[in-house]
Amino acid sequence: MTASVCLPCSEATPKLEPAACRARMAALHGDWVLDPQVTSVTRAFAFKGFAKPVQLANLCAWYAEKTGHHPDIAFGWGYCRVTYTTHEIGGLSEVDFAVAEGLDRLVA
Repeated sequence: MTASVCLPCSEATPKLEPAACRARMAALHGDWVLDPQVTSVTRAFAFKGFAKPVQLANLCAWYAEKTGHHPDIAFGWGYCRVTYTTHEIGGLSEVDFAVAEGLDRLVA
């Protein structure tokens, strides 16, 4: 697995334009959703039971520590949602898409 390591983000981190974000969506698994404000991407996973969502949340946490870029993770019985955004810039950066692609490879 190749993963980008996130450099510390700041207000100087380039924020992708909406058109660039829409273009980058083509490289992601079809379950990713770009929010209407074009500030985050989310993938929802459905499961039967509770153990698998917890396992996926733990995998996402491990991957976040490995890459240095941390998503928002929500999980409960039957679901896990992973959302990437670059909080420091209030939108999406190249790193968000790179780590989403990496997560796609991990769960494939």
